[in-house]
Amino acid sequence: MPSTREIQNHIESVTETRKITGAMYLIASTKLRRARNALDQTRPYFEALRGEIKRIFRTANDVDSHYFYPPDSTAPLEGTYGCLVITADKGLAGAYNQNVFKETERLLREHPDTKLFVVGEYGRHYFAQHEIPIEHSFLYTAQNPTMARAREISELLLDGFDRGDLKEIFVIYTDMAGSLEVEARSTRLLPFHRTHFAPPAKEKAVSVPFEFVPSIEAVLDNIMQSYISGFIYSALIASFCSEQHARMTAMDAADRNAEKLLDELSLQYNRVRQSAITQEITEVSAGAKAQRRRHGKEG
Repeated sequence: MPSTREIQNHIESVTETRKITGAMYLIASTKLRRARNALDQTRPYFEALRGEIKRIFRTANDVDSHYFYPPDSTAPLEGTYGCLVITADKGLAGAYNQNVFKETERLLREHPDTKLFVVGEYGRHYFAQHEIPIEHSFLYTAQNPTMARAREISELLLDGFDRGDLKEIFVIYTDMAGSLEVEARSTRLLPFHRTHFAPPAKEKAVSVPFEFVPSIEAVLDNIMQSYISGFIYSALIASFCSEQHARMTAMDAADRNAEKLLDELSLQYNRVRQSAITQEITEVSAGAKAQRRRHGKEG
């Protein structure tokens, strides 16, 4: 049985750890709130882009663009795929990173000819340790998603797609499926299905065509580049929010476990202390009794 001093040291260690987990919970909650505000501020712009794309298809549904499947085809394309994998820079976020890795490995099993483009230090280390090749690693932190970085990622992926090196592009990221849970998702970024931007059935077609300069194809391609950058930015923000949410959940669970452990240690400490006091009383009583017996014999 451990001594009272050993139990006290354990209690002090758990208490210090609990302070750290509490601080990490508060930091994660602050980052989550800021990231959500940043996403809310940019969402209207990209919703407007989506609306303009829908307007183009209302005007000319048969417009040709290499960013979209042909109107009569939805079959997966043959060739090399590209996959943007968004992870965290560190752990202590529950199963956040592991769920992303599972989704990535599933995609690699289904289509081995896939090049990985990785965001996040944790992901870079994981794929290196498991000897999974990385086509490109974005060497900046996942803790500060910005539109500039989203455009940099978008330009690299679009360059491979425009040259024909990448036939399809996927994004594996984590999104908050609800207020209480997060979910790793694999979304095909390119090419899009036209139905993704199809106007509602009740919406009337454009009776007076719009004028597009220099051409409807050029306008659509230009808008799609901005829309893809926005999608990647949203994925970065959603992943960052999900990471902070997962870290808050993990730190909250750690805090509850620490509280439970402290209760058990306090109970154990009181029992050991009571046992030691009882032992001391017994020893004193036995010593006093022995002294009385000795004095009685001497008298």
